[in-house]
Amino acid sequence: MALIPGTCDSAAVDPVRTRLAAAGAAVAIVGVGLALRAVAAGSVAKYGGDALYTVLLLALVVLAAPRVTPLRAAAGALTVSWVIEFLQLSGIPAELSQRSTVARLVLGSTFNPPDLFWYTVGAAAGWLVHTAITTRRTRR
Repeated sequence: MALIPGTCDSAAVDPVRTRLAAAGAAVAIVGVGLALRAVAAGSVAKYGGDALYTVLLLALVVLAAPRVTPLRAAAGALTVSWVIEFLQLSGIPAELSQRSTVARLVLGSTFNPPDLFWYTVGAAAGWLVHTAITTRRTRR
């Protein structure tokens, strides 16, 4: 039972180990995303990248808050993904993207409604993996 709502049982979570795993996962996710762009094109690369973007955000949430529950981590990652996507309606990310490659990679430039679905797919996939890992650790 978690002592703080939205966090895992502190006895079952080693924050240092969890942070190391999350950092490693983040690096691996970036590698998978780059590999996907290298070998795939069109919708597979674009929407696969969208899903991986949210999985990366989930890993970063866990890196920052290692005791967060899988559901809260997935919800946080999905929320950030959706906020950034809707921010694209303002034109601010497009303007920043013209000036910075990093801004283009992080914020995108153009609102695309199907991206919202693929962010949800990424959050669900990340939730499943995080839940499986958390469950396995607590059973030891």
